Amino acid sequence: MATPYLIRRERFIPAPAAAVFEVLATPALHSVIDGSGTVSGEQPNGPQRLSAGARFGMDMKIGAPYKILNTVVEFEEGKRIAWRHFSRHVWRYTLKEHDGGTLVAEEWDARAVFGKPILKLLGFTRKHPAAMERTLENLEKYVIDQHRP
Repeated sequence: MATPYLIRRERFIPAPAAAVFEVLATPALHSVIDGSGTVSGEQPNGPQRLSAGARFGMDMKIGAPYKILNTVVEFEEGKRIAWRHFSRHVWRYTLKEHDGGTLVAEEWDARAVFGKPILKLLGFTRKHPAAMERTLENLEKYVIDQHRP
């Protein structure tokens, strides 16, 4: 059964999974690839590179600026990384090498969030699909630019 609280978008990126994963595991690059316009800082608090259980803070802005603390809840080097913050929704990326590149899936999983209808009322379920597509497009551009001879 489809749910508005699990949104998934995919994009084929003509680059190795290791190169794509490196960007996702580097919090300082999240504002570079963000397609929502909400990640505002390039100097996150926490490790330079994420790993299982790592905690990192980001400067955000939705109307007013705020800070958010995330915890890496899924981590498989080169294949999967996911984090969540206090509200329990998860941002997840899975990577599968395929035909000379990588199929990258981004998911916003809010199925475990208490008070899910508020997310819908605030427009997150409506805005996230397009923002995720822009993020994946930005991710591709960044990775390709970094690996151009």
